This record gives sequence, structure tokens and C-alpha cells, in this order.
Amino acid sequence: MTEPTPVPDAAGGGSRTATVPPDPVLPAPGAKQAPNGHRQNGAPCTGESSEPGADTQVNGAPASAPTAVTRADVRSGDDVEAGIVALWRSYGESRDQGQRDRLVLHYAPLVKYVAGRVGTGLPAHVDVADLIQSGIFGLVDAIEKFEPERGLKFETYAMQRIRGAILDDLRSQDWVPRSVRSRARDVERALERLGAKLQRTPTDRELAAELKIGLSELRELYGQLQLTSVVALDELIAPNKGGSSLAESLPDDAAEDPVASLVDQDSRRQLADAIAQLAERDRVVVTLYYFENLTLAEIGKVLGVTESRVCQLHTRAVLRLRTKLNEQSEA
Repeated sequence: MTEPTPVPDAAGGGSRTATVPPDPVLPAPGAKQAPNGHRQNGAPCTGESSEPGADTQVNGAPASAPTAVTRADVRSGDDVEAGIVALWRSYGESRDQGQRDRLVLHYAPLVKYVAGRVGTGLPAHVDVADLIQSGIFGLVDAIEKFEPERGLKFETYAMQRIRGAILDDLRSQDWVPRSVRSRARDVERALERLGAKLQRTPTDRELAAELKIGLSELRELYGQLQLTSVVALDELIAPNKGGSSLAESLPDDAAEDPVASLVDQDSRRQLADAIAQLAERDRVVVTLYYFENLTLAEIGKVLGVTESRVCQLHTRAVLRLRTKLNEQSEA
């Protein structure tokens, strides 16, 4: 007698109980099969006479020692399906948690498949592992509420429940109302239709006419849609190209512009060269007025001249500096 053996189903439906027949013993090479089903190995059976050399040679070659060859345990698809049906029947009668867990383990690949399909159109920061975790709860709920006696296919029913559980969990984490998400999709579709029709970007008035709303209502809708444009700063821009985050690409307004810094340094160098070529009195006037922040009257006291004379010297120095800077820029 053989004992019932639990058999997992590779095609869906859990595991079942199947009876596996004992492995037959195959005759070794060189052994003869007797009419009554017993094996001969060089010795005569009852009522039979042995053949000379039957136990030592087969077709002229020495016979190998008799060994028992065991057949691999192979179960057909029908046996597996029958085991799944038996497991469903047993679970429906007892509602045993252990049997439910066996069904969950068997149908777990369905959760991974559905989570992969749902996660295709989601942002990169959404982890597929979180979707799978939500889908497991949907699978458990589907197993507990499934009625096999109706003759429906469990995989089709479970995939809908798993997808629904994943979407419900995503909606619970979304801070944007579903109505706003729906209006955002309507605006995107209207923009696509008008863009294809007009071959240009539509205006707000054209978009409002396409949506059959007023221009003021469209602008209010734009304010609501700003909530849908929030992104995570730690989201990777190009995971396969260095893995830089979005925060690293934002401009720093307080940072010094390297191009402007180089231009400023070059301008200062040219101005210093031009000042060095001025006459001594003009150079003193420029230095005291721009670098020492002295007034024209104070500069006149230093040079021993009137304020009007200092003004003339300042004007002459500025004209000479402008001329020399123009010459340097044209050179």
C-alpha cells in the first residue's frame, strides 16, 4: 500500500493529494525475463532450463552485474490538477489556516506578475516590493472569498483582487484627490488631441473650448493641477548613468558663476594695465577717487589744487582709460 502524497500544482490551484505507485524494478542488462514475470540471472526458474552462457555473455560480451534501476518520480499535469482540486475542497470544508497558507504559497507568482504589470507606468521611486506586499493581502482575500463550486477559474478572479489591492494601497498614499487626478488626465488628453489637430501648442482659450469649460475655470484647474507636479528630490534621474539625483541638478542661486568670475578677473586686469599707463597726476586722482573713496574737494587738498581742477583731471583720466580699454578689446 502507498501513502497519499501532497502534490503542488505548477499550473495553479494549490496542491492536492495523489497516490504515487511504487517504482518498478527494471531488469539489468543480460538478465532474462521469465514467462511468469520473474527474472533470470543465469539460474533456471521452476520448470525452465538455463541457457549456457546466459549469465556471463550477452551477444558475445561479458554481462554486467545485476543492478536495480529506480524510475524517477514523475507526476503528470492531470495528477497535479487533481491534487489542487482536492486541496481546495479540503480548505472549503475545514477553512484551515495551514491549507490557506499552502494556497498562498502556490499562487504567490501571480502577485509578482500583477505587481510588475501595475508598476510599469508608475514613477521610479515606487518600489515593486511594496506593490508585492500589498498584492499578498489581495491574494489572501481572494482565497478566503473564492467559491470553487461555481466552476470559475481562480487565477482570473485572483488577478483582479490583487490588482485592486495594489491600486487601493497606492491611492491611500496619494495626497492628491482622485477627482484632481481624473481632471489632469482629461487635460492631458485634450492637449494631445488639439496638438495633433492644430500641429502646434494650443492656447488656453482653445483648450477651454475643447474641455467645454470657461477660461476662468481652466485657470482654477491649473492651480489644482499644481499638486500633481510634486517630485521626490532623491529620485534618480538616470540610474544607469551615474545615479545622480534630482536634487543634484537644481541650480544654486548663491553659487558663484565661474564664467562671470573669469570675465570679472580679466576686466580688472585690463583696467589695472590701463591705469598704470596714465600720467602720474591722473593715476593719483583715479586711485584716490575710486579706491580710497575721497571727494573731489579732499583730493584737491591732497594735490594742492582747486576742486574744479580735480574735476578736469578726473574727466581727462576717465576718457584716457576708456580709450585704452577700447583699444585692448579691439586688439
